[in-house]
Amino acid sequence: MLETAIIGAGPYGLSIAAHFRSRGISFRIFGRLMDSWQTHMPKGMCLKSEGFASNIYDPDSDFTLSHFCAEKGIEYADGVPVRLDTFSAYGAAFKERKGPELEDRLVTSLDRVPGGFRMGLDNGETVTAQKVVLAVGITHFEYVPANLAKLPPEFLSHSFRHHDLEAFRGRNVVVVGGGSSATDLAGLLHEVGADVQLVSRRTELKFHGGPTGKKPS
Repeated sequence: MLETAIIGAGPYGLSIAAHFRSRGISFRIFGRLMDSWQTHMPKGMCLKSEGFASNIYDPDSDFTLSHFCAEKGIEYADGVPVRLDTFSAYGAAFKERKGPELEDRLVTSLDRVPGGFRMGLDNGETVTAQKVVLAVGITHFEYVPANLAKLPPEFLSHSFRHHDLEAFRGRNVVVVGGGSSATDLAGLLHEVGADVQLVSRRTELKFHGGPTGKKPS
């Protein structure tokens, strides 16, 4: 039986794998590399977090986003937004350097068994592990209010389902929400030529709060 399995290959899963690897902990890690970032977030998006707060945590802190950008000649400085494609590429580079064990397989089932857990993979393999770490991100948690859920898919979709917004060019689109995801998406839709309305219950929209303390050194 495997000692530990990690489900998820985004920043958290990759970071956990890097730490396990440095400590000699036996594990296998499953998932599609940076899937939420590369498949479910809109092209052209920038991260809310500053570059110094967007590092994937590794045991030696020797491959930060700053290090990656310096290697690739990508602009990096306080106040310079981190682009989605930059962060996705950073995750891929982190995987090659810190977690090459990643298996590009989806876990399709997870059950309790005596002594641990049994997982089914999308290739038909069954894996048992004493412990399982879930680092599945936001991929499986889209939410649509019940009073909208019955609308046909050609009229209603969750923002999670849109990476390439070009299909909305020239169309009238209503974005429902008042958080950073909604405001960001509305702006990007406008940039591709959609006629956008943002509908929110909030009286004030706030994309990003101000700093609450000093930047870590």
